[in-house]
Amino acid sequence: MRIKTLVVGPLEVNCYLVWDEEINQGIVIDPGAEGPMIVGEIKKLGFTLTHIVNTHSHVDHIGANSDVKEAFPDALLAIPEKDLPLFRSPHNPMLVMVCRAKPSPEPDLLLKEGDSIPVGSEELTVIETPGHTIGSISLYSSGAGVIFTGDTLFAGSVGRTDLPFSQHEALFASVREKIFPLPEKTEVFPGHGPPSTVGREKRFNPFFSGIIL
Repeated sequence: MRIKTLVVGPLEVNCYLVWDEEINQGIVIDPGAEGPMIVGEIKKLGFTLTHIVNTHSHVDHIGANSDVKEAFPDALLAIPEKDLPLFRSPHNPMLVMVCRAKPSPEPDLLLKEGDSIPVGSEELTVIETPGHTIGSISLYSSGAGVIFTGDTLFAGSVGRTDLPFSQHEALFASVREKIFPLPEKTEVFPGHGPPSTVGREKRFNPFFSGIIL
C-alpha cells in the first residue's frame, strides 16, 4: 500500500492518495480543496481511482469532492452514514472559511462500522469514531499497519468538539476504545498535521495523560 499526502486548502487538510502499485488501483481520502491539483496528482501516478472517501463531512474535507468526481465519474463517493445530516446541512461548519468550496455531489455509498473499502489487494476497514462529528470514521488496515483518523486524533492533539454536531465525551471514548487498542506500531495518518503512531499517542498525547492499555 502506497500513501501520498497532499496538504490542501487554507486549513491545511491532509488529503491522502492511497493505492496498490501492483494492481494499479487506489482511493483518495478527504479531498478538501484544490481539486485540480488532486486530480493532476492522481493522473500523474496513473492508478485507477475506485473511491472518493470522506472521513467526515466538514467542508474543509469535502470541498473538492465535485472536482474529483467530475474527473473520475466511475469512482464511488463514500461518506459516513451517520454524517449524512451534516453533509447536507446548509449550516455546515467552516463553510465561510472555505467559501470557494463547491457543493458536493450526493454520495454513492454510506459507510458504517465494519464496512471495507478495497485498495488493490489490501482493504481499509471502517471504524466509527464519533465525536468531532456524529458520524466521523477512521479507516484501518491491519495488513498495512495504518489508520487514517480524520479529525478524531492528531499527533499530540485531538479534533475540536466545540462545533455543531460535535460531542466531547464521544470523541475521547472513540480514541480510548477504538484507536488505542490497535497495535502500538500502527501508523496514524490524521486529517491535519504530521503522522504519528498509536503507541506514541497513548504515551505522550497530553489529552490522554500517558494511557497504556
